[in-house]
Amino acid sequence: MNVILFSLDTLRADRLSCYGHSRPTSPNLDAVAAQGAVLTEYFSPHIPTYPGHTSMMTGRDIYTTRVTGQSGTPELCADVPMLAELLKRQGYFTAAADNLGRWFQRGFDVYEGYSWDTSAATSWRKAEAVLKPALSVIDQAAAQDKPFFVYLHFWDPHTPYLPPAPFDRMFYGGDEKDPANRSMDPVWQFENFKWYFNEWMPGVTDIEFPKAQYDAEIAYLDACLAHVFARLAEKGMVEDTLLAITTDHGEELDEHGCWFDHHGLYEPNTRIPLVLRLPGRIPAGARAPGFGRSIDLTPTILDFAGLLDPALRFEGSSMRPMLEAPRAGVFQTSVSRGTCDVVHMTENTWMKKRALRTHEWKLIVGLEPDIHGFPAEELYHLTGDPAEQVNMARELPEVTRRLRGWMEDHVQHRVAETGLPDPLPLQPIPLKRVGKMEQSVPKDEPAPPPADEKLRDGDFVGYERDNE
Repeated sequence: MNVILFSLDTLRADRLSCYGHSRPTSPNLDAVAAQGAVLTEYFSPHIPTYPGHTSMMTGRDIYTTRVTGQSGTPELCADVPMLAELLKRQGYFTAAADNLGRWFQRGFDVYEGYSWDTSAATSWRKAEAVLKPALSVIDQAAAQDKPFFVYLHFWDPHTPYLPPAPFDRMFYGGDEKDPANRSMDPVWQFENFKWYFNEWMPGVTDIEFPKAQYDAEIAYLDACLAHVFARLAEKGMVEDTLLAITTDHGEELDEHGCWFDHHGLYEPNTRIPLVLRLPGRIPAGARAPGFGRSIDLTPTILDFAGLLDPALRFEGSSMRPMLEAPRAGVFQTSVSRGTCDVVHMTENTWMKKRALRTHEWKLIVGLEPDIHGFPAEELYHLTGDPAEQVNMARELPEVTRRLRGWMEDHVQHRVAETGLPDPLPLQPIPLKRVGKMEQSVPKDEPAPPPADEKLRDGDFVGYERDNE
């Protein structure tokens, strides 16, 4: 069996047509989803990009990997193997189109990077920049005789939302700078982000515009994915190939005041898509209920490949029982709850927090004061408040205490298992403010403090920030 893994960075599940979005953002991806299964309750437990991808490609949590965020992150230990290393040991040819480098390139026979032109003020062709090496590694996999693992990392719809024509006006036909529209006022009042936003959407007054541009980025990405899907069909790489399409995390738009970024352990960031296609083994058109997590993906891939060795250690579990069913859309009741009933989450972004999510509740706990001044504890009753708008931590202290106890027990248990300290309090927050002041501040206004209060790395790949 061959494996092709797509990571479509910063992709929300609910902005895809196959997950119910009203806009036609993803017709090509939808067609692939119709040939396989869609997981409806799939989560990224560790955000942002580095921990999200590391957990995805190791099956391990942050207590094992020690990767909690971007900056200050140590190298992944050699004794924690990446998926490419595991498959290469089993005789697979491994190839990737990716630009993260570091431990993400471990185990690949071929690792092709990329970059894109960031000089254009109104459009970035990120997906096309990835497409060239993506097609190259597919061709190289097709030209050899071993089973193969191909990993393709696309960067749309990550900010800045600058889709090229004709996608740039696909979902917005109004005047995004209408002075009578004041819906962006709260965004421009947020000091930490407003300079960055002013670089790629200066003067925008209508908050529906960047939301539409996020969707347009997905549509642009989807059109580029059509080239990949066509190449796979042309090369005969569909049968006996497990194709997985997912992401590292989602994105906040205007739901919780974490505008156009992926901080906050809310559903828009943590509930992510997963589409799996394996003709003859995964039922076409199925929608799989039950919780799945990105740490479950590596053991799932190995399980389908017949390589899930009991000697391998994972915090994740195989989702194969959720996916193999007698007929499309029908799943065994005994496994309908997925790989777990509680998802433990962390973030080390602009904020440092933990969360615990059950089928009914989510508790979010801050480890230190955050940039928004959010409460230290947030409790949401997801069955009655799926949008997480009403914090019930004070009204229901007994529920808060119970869930916090589960959270703390889990941390203590994992620390005891690893014999290592909890990495989340130890690793610093990577970024406090972003933006190039000399480009964003009018000449007749005094400049605020220097931009990019940061450590060396961040989650703005392709975006050149000020030097420290």
